[in-house]
Amino acid sequence: MCRFLAYSGAPVFLEDLVAAPCHSLIHQSLHAEETKTGTNGDGFGVGWYGDRREPGLYREVRPAWADENLLSIARQVRSRLFFAHVRAATGTATTRANCHPFAHGHHLFMHNGQIGGYGLIRRKLESLIPDALYGVRVGTTDSEAIFLLTLAGMTDGMAPGEALAWALGEALALMQQAGIREPLRCAAALADGDSIHAVRWSSDPKPPTLYLCDRGDSVIIASEPVDAARDCWQALPANTLVTVRSGAVVLSPFEVGLKQAA
Repeated sequence: MCRFLAYSGAPVFLEDLVAAPCHSLIHQSLHAEETKTGTNGDGFGVGWYGDRREPGLYREVRPAWADENLLSIARQVRSRLFFAHVRAATGTATTRANCHPFAHGHHLFMHNGQIGGYGLIRRKLESLIPDALYGVRVGTTDSEAIFLLTLAGMTDGMAPGEALAWALGEALALMQQAGIREPLRCAAALADGDSIHAVRWSSDPKPPTLYLCDRGDSVIIASEPVDAARDCWQALPANTLVTVRSGAVVLSPFEVGLKQAA
């Protein structure tokens, strides 16, 4: 399982969360505590919003703990909204194209989890991605496929949470048709430069961990708490969507409808 964090609020240096805290994301790349494996060394990425509408992006296949460029960028880049992710691959190649976060237009997306039996449904799942979006697919992960399907749903007028639920529902339906018994697990975050939508969901009772820390002037969503201020960190309930916009935090149920999964 991967580890990630999303930040929205008063501009801070990426270093303040990615590198500096006692349980920073770089620390989690070697010493994750709430996942099956403590090492997340199959690449990393950061994506941030600055003065332009489109986000900046830096991804690399080296482990986060061994990349001096990441430390330099984190020390220099200040942002009001950014994503960071360290990857533990689940069956697809360790390449830059497969590192999170993924970006298209003004959107960022990252994911922790897995589509069970992905190799058995990959071709059918990819066939659901519209041509206009399939052309921008450069990697091979289930995560990128979910991202592009979510964007397709949003293009059709769905709200972000609704679009992600639809995309997961399509994947789950294909899994059921293929007789796959493995679960579909998803902790994910989607940003548009102004808001963050994050979910914690699974088709079984074991969704990936996800926490929320509301500091008043900022909000952090992370796979694991990054600092010792544990009173701030709230574990999100299973099957929950959290939306962060203009400092406001809204939690709502997240459901993958039975109709899509039938």
